[in-house]
Amino acid sequence: MASERLVASNKKARHDYFIEDTYEAGIVLHGTEVKSLRAGHCSIKEAFIRVDNGEAVIYGMHINPYEKGNIFNKDPLRPRKLMLHKYEINKLVGKLNEKGLTLVPLRVYFKGSLVKVEIGLARGKKLYDKRNDIRKRDLKREHERDYKIMMR
Repeated sequence: MASERLVASNKKARHDYFIEDTYEAGIVLHGTEVKSLRAGHCSIKEAFIRVDNGEAVIYGMHINPYEKGNIFNKDPLRPRKLMLHKYEINKLVGKLNEKGLTLVPLRVYFKGSLVKVEIGLARGKKLYDKRNDIRKRDLKREHERDYKIMMR
C-alpha cells in the first residue's frame, strides 16, 4: 500500500458543512507545481469545485510558484482539472442538482508519487448546527478531563 503524505487540509470545511460523501480525485498539474507541493506550499481554504462540461474543475486552490521555476511557473490560482471517472462525475452532477449540496476539497496529499485531492459532497450548516457541534466538543473535552482526574 502506498503511503500518504498530507500537503494541505481544509479544517474549516468540516466546521461549515455536513460532509455526506467523499471521493478521491487526481489533479492535473505542471512540473513546477508538483515541486512546490512537495515543499508544502498549498492552500485550499477558499477553494471550491464545479462540474463544467462533464469535467470536474477546482477553483481557488493556491499553489505558490516554485522559487527555482522562473519562466516555467504557472498562475498560482489557475483552475485545475480533476481526474474522476465519468460515472463518478455523472453521480456528482445528479447529487449536485439536489438543493443545498456543493463540492468542497477536504485535503490534498501525496499517495505514493501521485497528488490526490479528497473531495467532499457537502450540505451547508446553519448557525445553530455549528453551536451544537461546539457544545458537544466542549462536553466531550470536559468528560475526558474529569475521567483523567478520576484515574489519578
